[in-house]
Amino acid sequence: MDDLPDLFAGKNLAEMAESRFFVLSCFVAGLVGILTIAFTAFQWRRNINLTWMKAIARSKKNPKAKNKAPETSHTWILESVTRAKNLNCCVCLKSLPPSQTLGPMVASDSFFNRCHICGAASHLGCSSNAHKDCKCVSMIGYENVVHQWAIRWVDITDQTDETSFCNYCEEPCSSSFLSGSPIWCCLWCQKLVHVDCHTSMSSETGDVCDLGPLRRLILSPLIVKELSPTTGGILSSITQGANEIASTVRGRIRSQSKKHRLSNGPSADTTSANTTSDTSTDATVGTSLTIDGSHNTEEKDNGSISIGEQCSNGDLNKHLDSKPGISRSSSINQKDDSQIVRRQKYAILDLPAEARPLLVFVNKKSGAQRGDSLLLRLNMLLNPVQVFELGPNQGPEVGLYMFRKVPHFKILVCGGDGTVGWVLNAVDKQNFVSPPPVAILPAGTGNDLARVLSWGGGLGSIERQGGLFTVLQDIEHAAVTILDRWKIAILNKQGKQLESSKYMNNYLGVGCDAKVALDIHNLREENPEKFYSQFMNKVLYAKEGAKIIMDRTFADFPWQVRVEVDGVEIEVPEDAEGVLVANIGSYMGGVDLWHNEDEDFVIFDPQSMHDKVLEVVSVSGTWHLGTLQVGLSRAQRLAQGQTIKIQLLAPLPVQIDGEPWLQQPCTLHISHHGQAFMLKRAAEEPLGHAAAILTDVLENAESNHVINASQKRALLQEMALRLS
Repeated sequence: MDDLPDLFAGKNLAEMAESRFFVLSCFVAGLVGILTIAFTAFQWRRNINLTWMKAIARSKKNPKAKNKAPETSHTWILESVTRAKNLNCCVCLKSLPPSQTLGPMVASDSFFNRCHICGAASHLGCSSNAHKDCKCVSMIGYENVVHQWAIRWVDITDQTDETSFCNYCEEPCSSSFLSGSPIWCCLWCQKLVHVDCHTSMSSETGDVCDLGPLRRLILSPLIVKELSPTTGGILSSITQGANEIASTVRGRIRSQSKKHRLSNGPSADTTSANTTSDTSTDATVGTSLTIDGSHNTEEKDNGSISIGEQCSNGDLNKHLDSKPGISRSSSINQKDDSQIVRRQKYAILDLPAEARPLLVFVNKKSGAQRGDSLLLRLNMLLNPVQVFELGPNQGPEVGLYMFRKVPHFKILVCGGDGTVGWVLNAVDKQNFVSPPPVAILPAGTGNDLARVLSWGGGLGSIERQGGLFTVLQDIEHAAVTILDRWKIAILNKQGKQLESSKYMNNYLGVGCDAKVALDIHNLREENPEKFYSQFMNKVLYAKEGAKIIMDRTFADFPWQVRVEVDGVEIEVPEDAEGVLVANIGSYMGGVDLWHNEDEDFVIFDPQSMHDKVLEVVSVSGTWHLGTLQVGLSRAQRLAQGQTIKIQLLAPLPVQIDGEPWLQQPCTLHISHHGQAFMLKRAAEEPLGHAAAILTDVLENAESNHVINASQKRALLQEMALRLS
């Protein structure tokens, strides 16, 4: 009898274990069933979407639904299949990433073609059969711009909510399989339409496109004329090809010897973004292969050409200081101009009075190196003719020449502070009566000038504020302001200029901060793959700064420099490890120099970027810079002045707007060079909106011949100073 409780207890444990196993089995079976249903639904949706894409492709071949826009071939560039995620071939509609195989991947499976204008992608073998439905940049002869309907191969996530509805029936447009009709997208205005609605809409409106919300910034294809290629015979083609090859070889030689030159100080032909040679150290781009539908090599759109060697010998520039705005040499300038004219692919005819077209320069290698996606998105939102890629063989001169007769155009620079300086130098040389204002899309690492002009500190902030589409709308309504530009002459003991002058927009640093910038520059040259994001760039800056803190590299700095401001020598503090000459209030990626400045300390006037006065600041090492960054310290202002001389008694690192080099003993003479028109984001500032409205009024007055260009420039300057 005593064994009965034990028997019942064992039986209960067995039943509990069996019930738990049953519950677990049911849970696993249910989970597998749910996953199976989800996978089946996903495959079903994918197959339906693929069927829709085929239906759209068939509708392109239907004569009754033939598009009225001119046929235009795609402009293909080769890309690795690693960038083909979620992409389908626009011809066969199959997935671009090759299926996994046990054998090695063949070369044809390693790359695919992508149109850098509309974003369409195709297999290498399919591209020759692609429909000619790319964006037509020139519609000369048409009375109105017509819609160019195509499949939206690339999602533009920063579009307004209105663009997600059909332009005809106003019903939602969705890629879901629950929707009723496949969708077309206009390559110009970005509006959507159901394929079923297109015939009715076309018969009512004639497919006339108004270019959408960005119509004032877009260069209308009605006024873009494609130029006939210059025919110079076989000899001219051979000479042109030889010049391009020679230019490429010279660029590679300069790249290999750049680090050696930096370690020995700048020679007579040292170049940077701040020199008259207009070559930016953050503006080197690789050459991308552009091919047509038959895989034949061709030139890029929008006059993407090789200008040849942009660097000039310092001896040719040494006498130009007394002639600001004059080109380096008449013979060199004539040669460059003839090259630019010969290679122009498009010309701009008379613009409508209300047009304010945007000229865009993109430096693909700035900062996080996201120029490829920027180029594609800008080509999709604007006319590709107005978007130019900057590189070692093409500077801003090509775009500026094409826009030389365009009134009231604006400039957008997509890059870092060095790229902005490069473009401003080129604008100076054009001798505009009223220079175009410049906006900045911050794509560099520091982006200090973009910060003070309220454009943000990086591409991440742009995405958070509404994306590229919102930025373009803000540029249209931005306020014009003034930026002082400064000339730096490098002199020897006898006062003779050693090399061509450099130009500063933001700041000049000598000592510890320049050493960090120089070490980062050398690291970027050796290992460019490490600089894949703005955050990682700043981490590397912090790492190099920590090394300098530990080494006490600049303990003797106060005795290695002499500073003179407006003829008066300024004492450098004994704890100083660097001297900064600042034109703007942001420094090294967002350091607010005057954040904790005592308001009762009224010896100095408030800092301004258009008062023709510079601030001289002492830096007590990289630790001081770090505490400034987090708001735990303040800048030690030494003086204010219009003419500054810094005498280097020993070799010291120097940086101008983030472009560093090692400078041998000399005297840096800083003087006012001129002023540039910049665009400041109005945001929610009432004065900013007022300035934007007044700018538009002045431009309309000039168009109606009420005032001339010189009067408009003077009024803009006065307005910018009073509203700042």
